[in-house]
Amino acid sequence: MIALAVTWLRENVYASVLLLLARLYIGWNWLQAGWHKITQEGGFHADNFLQKAVENPVKSSDELVYPIYHAFLQHFALPNAELFNLLVSWGEVLVGLGLILGCLTTAAGFFGMMMNFAFMFAGTVSTNPWMILFTLFIVFSGRNAGAIGIDRYLLPLMKNRFTKSKSNGSLGF
Repeated sequence: MIALAVTWLRENVYASVLLLLARLYIGWNWLQAGWHKITQEGGFHADNFLQKAVENPVKSSDELVYPIYHAFLQHFALPNAELFNLLVSWGEVLVGLGLILGCLTTAAGFFGMMMNFAFMFAGTVSTNPWMILFTLFIVFSGRNAGAIGIDRYLLPLMKNRFTKSKSNGSLGF
């Protein structure tokens, strides 16, 4: 049953239309969020969010649920908040554009889910689970997710470019 559903997602024309709608919805959410951060007066600052995530980590019975992630936020992300200001805002814009345009769709979906999970590990729920659910369908569908988009033309070019040349055994760069 699951294999049949995955096959339908990966090969069916009607599925590619539904995936386009999901891509547009999720991509627009990412693009809006990132664009707001980039154009925000005074710029986007992740410091407050990171500080609150460190001060109020996800706990269960007074134990940290994600101790390694908490240590990452405390010892790497917070001291490098300026880097995360750029990574989050531009990452959201690029994921949004990738999904909307159907360009490197699976990669855009993957990185979008990584950001959603990072936000949830930090203790925020918001729309993240909903976005992950939609994005799972996009990622599982493989190249069919971008069939109505730039991937229709880009992926065959990339495949030809990175396959071994039969004449000399080297990569086709």
